[in-house]
Amino acid sequence: MYTHHFRKKNKTIIVYALVIMITGCDKKKEIVETTESIQEASNILLSEWTGPYGGTPAFDKMKVSDIKPALEKGMELNLKDIDAITANTDTPTFENTMLPLEKSGAALNRVFTYYGILSSNISSPEFREIQKEMAPILSEFRSKISQNEILFKRIKTVYKNSLSKPLEADQQRLVQLTYEQFAMNGAELDSEKKKRYAAINKELSAIYTNFSNNILADEEGYVTYLNKDQLAGLSEPLIKAYAKAATDRGQDGKYAITNTRSSMDPFLTYSTERELRKKVWKNYYSRGDNGDDKDNNENIVNILKLRKERVALLGYDNYADWRLQNRMAKNPENAMKLMNAVWPAAIARVKEEVNDMQAVANSNRDKITIEPWDYRYYAEKVRKKKYDLDSDEVKQYLQLDKLTEAMFYVAGELFNFKFTPIAKGKVPVFHEDVKVWEVNDKTSGDHIGLWYLDPFSREGKRSGAWATTYRSHTTFDGKKTVLGSNNSNFVKPAPGEAVLVSWDDATTFFHEFGHALHFFSSEVRYPILNGGVRDYTEFQSQLLERWLSTDNVINKYLVHYKTGEPIPKELVAKIKKAATFNQGFATTEYLASALMDMKLHLADPSNIDIASFEKETLAELNMPKELVMRHRTPHFGHVFSGEGYATAYYGYMWADVLTSDAAESFAEAPDGFYDKEVANRLVKYLFAPRNAMDPAEAYRKFRGRDAKIEALMKDRGFPVTKQ
Repeated sequence: MYTHHFRKKNKTIIVYALVIMITGCDKKKEIVETTESIQEASNILLSEWTGPYGGTPAFDKMKVSDIKPALEKGMELNLKDIDAITANTDTPTFENTMLPLEKSGAALNRVFTYYGILSSNISSPEFREIQKEMAPILSEFRSKISQNEILFKRIKTVYKNSLSKPLEADQQRLVQLTYEQFAMNGAELDSEKKKRYAAINKELSAIYTNFSNNILADEEGYVTYLNKDQLAGLSEPLIKAYAKAATDRGQDGKYAITNTRSSMDPFLTYSTERELRKKVWKNYYSRGDNGDDKDNNENIVNILKLRKERVALLGYDNYADWRLQNRMAKNPENAMKLMNAVWPAAIARVKEEVNDMQAVANSNRDKITIEPWDYRYYAEKVRKKKYDLDSDEVKQYLQLDKLTEAMFYVAGELFNFKFTPIAKGKVPVFHEDVKVWEVNDKTSGDHIGLWYLDPFSREGKRSGAWATTYRSHTTFDGKKTVLGSNNSNFVKPAPGEAVLVSWDDATTFFHEFGHALHFFSSEVRYPILNGGVRDYTEFQSQLLERWLSTDNVINKYLVHYKTGEPIPKELVAKIKKAATFNQGFATTEYLASALMDMKLHLADPSNIDIASFEKETLAELNMPKELVMRHRTPHFGHVFSGEGYATAYYGYMWADVLTSDAAESFAEAPDGFYDKEVANRLVKYLFAPRNAMDPAEAYRKFRGRDAKIEALMKDRGFPVTKQ
């Protein structure tokens, strides 16, 4: 009980002594093993999850101080798992190599669940220091596995044998994915190249951490405070939310516009204070680009150089060729072909939109030329003029709680899922804002998993919206149910007030829930098959967005936050009529980022200047001056805070081709978007298999053919040309 006063070495001696006292054992090996199990049990982050629902993370007991020792112990245990595989002298088989590899690292995976929460949802300066220290250590650990020659030799033997004597389909897929993963990460390099490959990964891991922490620091550090006489144009609920944000930061009586999209976007849309709009816009779009110690430009240069050097070790000319080889696009040329097919129509539409906005400004005698901080404001005025549609009026019918109910309804109709709220305190959560629901099969009542929702922005939480899993569905080692979460950054309302969101934010809410449904639908046996192909995994979530605008959802769940009256049919008609409004802006800001991502990784980074490259590339693309990329390069976290979306940001567009094409399948069905036969095919081929089936094959099984681009162009209101 007093061990916290001693250094680590003294702690261990005391634990040894306790083991001898308790067990009567004096054999060193047994003492060490028993001591290790006691130490593991004492760190909650390593412990098996307990409680109902198959066990859940002990979020209420996690401490930042436990992270480092838990990671260190988890890595040690994981490497022991690998040693057990490589010590086996029997001929490598699926059973003695692939299965134990799938089981390996269970304790470390549990630690990473807590690590992810502390990184994304409740980061602190203390945690960021640990993250900074551990990033290169974790990289070295991963290299010890990916470069383990004996392990790879066993994997390669199983892979080669499976080519002549195929395994079951999902086992074959597992072996293929594992072999490719190791081969793509340098498993076949010679020892010197392996050493350099590992060193590059270690260096990159530290830069990625620094990049993302710089963004978070700029999001926390730049807050625009308003006085009461600077609120013109803003709605009452928004004003109350901004007042709460200020109070939370110790600025009672003021109103805070935080440096996140969910706070910035409505302000730019409605505020009549042009100079303040400019200030808020500049704060947001200059994140990571302020010439201070949080500036990311040098980080980007170093990342690009290191990525190019690393893939050169494997014989690739550029990072994009290496990255896309096992994606649906297969190579950067195919990805660029798609983006270039859409880009001209997108910027042409922006020109039309700007002309419409400038006409409104001129008729109002505003004496301005449209600038980026004006785009949302005047687009809203054009929307009112062209479609008599007021976004703020629509917002009165978009309550977060009702939208959540709407998503549950869709999940019930399409996936046969039932969501039941869990009483507070029954399942541990990491913040008081988090709510939890149990997910069951509506017919059988079988438990499928738990859904966690963390809806509000807060200090220490990264911006944006995302979905994640704490535990994925598998059956190979006993059935594991899903623990999935959605995370948003809605502005928290004043106490007792409804959370009202924009149509765009409601769409994003449905989008992220689509990821969660993908998790819950999983029918795979093996953990690796729960992964995804980056230009395919956004498809399922983008498709779910379509149900927001279905009559069933609109008529049941879009009710006024004060009166409870359903949204008027006339307003619904206006929403649907304006469905392609502002698609020039939406498509161009996204595509500019996707094109920049690809072009940066195809360029020679030897003497690259990021600011100049960004400016020159956008000029070559004829980027409209009235808007900017959705993610400017210095804060492009998708691409530079890790490798998940590097040369893969185009994947949203690639997936949207599938989305538009698949949506037509529903639109053509007898019962439209709630047609049971199409829904059953959707779940069977596009959701349940996860990555157990090649995505192109899965889509053909659903649709009967490959997807076509025409539906995408039509959905965005662009001219349709055969590709």
